[in-house]
Amino acid sequence: MSTPAAPLPPDPYGFSDGELAAMLAELAQDFASSLNVEETLQHAVDQIITHLHAEAASIFLLDETRRALVCRKCAGPVDITGLRLHPDEGIVGDSVRSGRVQIVRDVSQNPSFAAGVDQDTGFITRSILCAPLAVRGETIGALELINKRSGDGLFAGADIHLATTVAAAAALAIHNARMAEALVEQERVRKELELAREIQLSLLPTDAASDLPIRGINLPAREVSGDFYDYFRLPDGRLYFSIADVSGKGMNAALLMAKTTSLLRCLAKTTPDPGELLSRVNDEICETASMGMFVTIVTGFVEPRTRRILLSNGGHLPPLMRARDGSYTDLPPQMPPLGILPGLAYPTDTLVLDGGCVYLFTDGLTESLDSDSKQLGLAGVKRLLDSAAGTSPDTRLQTIVTELEAVSRRFNDDITMLLIELGEPVLLLQIAADPRELAQVRTAVQEAAELEGCGQKCVADIVMAVNEACMNIIQHAYKGDVSGLIEIEMRREADALEIVLRDFAPPVDPGGIKPRPLEELRPGGLGTFFIRETMDDCRYGNLCGRDGNFLRMTKKIT
Repeated sequence: MSTPAAPLPPDPYGFSDGELAAMLAELAQDFASSLNVEETLQHAVDQIITHLHAEAASIFLLDETRRALVCRKCAGPVDITGLRLHPDEGIVGDSVRSGRVQIVRDVSQNPSFAAGVDQDTGFITRSILCAPLAVRGETIGALELINKRSGDGLFAGADIHLATTVAAAAALAIHNARMAEALVEQERVRKELELAREIQLSLLPTDAASDLPIRGINLPAREVSGDFYDYFRLPDGRLYFSIADVSGKGMNAALLMAKTTSLLRCLAKTTPDPGELLSRVNDEICETASMGMFVTIVTGFVEPRTRRILLSNGGHLPPLMRARDGSYTDLPPQMPPLGILPGLAYPTDTLVLDGGCVYLFTDGLTESLDSDSKQLGLAGVKRLLDSAAGTSPDTRLQTIVTELEAVSRRFNDDITMLLIELGEPVLLLQIAADPRELAQVRTAVQEAAELEGCGQKCVADIVMAVNEACMNIIQHAYKGDVSGLIEIEMRREADALEIVLRDFAPPVDPGGIKPRPLEELRPGGLGTFFIRETMDDCRYGNLCGRDGNFLRMTKKIT
């Protein structure tokens, strides 16, 4: 048998038990009608002052530090919105500290009453009823009622029940509105982070760069990363690369990362020296970097023909070159990171790849934990590289990632890594700019193409294109000067052959190299037409930083 509910205490407002219960239910529903905190507070104070017959009402909430009570909303003749009280101050503070209703029938007889507001505003406070706003045992503020408008104008014990009930409903409504706003804010931040990550991924090299002798990985510790890497082929056949780590985490680091990589990608196309490149980017970053942020970086260029890597290091971890015999060479940084001091001249270092591999990485790798929960450090990184040696570049990177994830599913810092490993050229030949040299060129090119699996027609197309290109260099670049030199380099790139011809004659305008229209048939001018028709890709340009021109042709192996 259920116990009947206890009747509500006598009501000073003239409501019957049923009317009072209905009014409280309606009031609670009205409080919860909005999930916006400010709207909820305003709605609550308007309802309270009406139903509780108060001359003035206000809602005080603890701020984020819980060191101040702030009037968030009020109703009545005086606007005290924004008024700040110390939690130990006044009757409101007493209510919040004790978690109990405070009633002062005559404030003139109460030493806790803070009369400063009355003195400043001219308002006369006679009686105060203050009820704590609490949710799940946590007090978040207080409801203050001033001067009852009915009877003798003083609050009495009979008012406590209604004030307590109304305060409980208001506190729950405020809590729910805060939770709703927090969820909306979390969703907004989540979408912004997703967008930021998409933008970051769009700045990383795409699958189109997978035929290059450079590989990279980026494992963010959070939704967005402060690390980045980049690499791409320049028109003259050189390869640009960079790897960097922006100080800090989150959105600020991601924005600086996006700016830095965009500057590098733009300036690298016209700045052949990596030291000069870093100097220029450093000056740009110093102009706008804020909050002490900086960028550690290694950037450079790979010259496949000479097998050299020209690089510059701005405060980054030393690149490691692993030789064929398993020994390591590193290049410690000589200059500080970007964004600290403008006007610096960054030096350029040189590495020669003789069958070895260069590894570049951020400190997220060295600070990763091993199976003994100790940081890897450079020694641990070398052990990882040794364990993966002898496999393909892609397999090597995946092996390292697998070993790291086996120890820790969540990294404390972003992990980014690049490796550079040049394969041997299929053909590397230098001849005099003499038509009599072309016979040996045709033979060497044919043999190299056949060894790489090209069919008969594919071989014939390649031989014809190289022969015509050499003739054009002899006739138009050197103008019959047989003392000039022509370099011919062939490399296997995935399922295609790349052929690069270089001369060291005065630079020509690449835009002016055009095939003669077929309706203008006459001797000369058709070589360029045949080259463009038979090769899958054909690009002309000037050698960077010196006299000379290049022609880069690509032919898919069929």
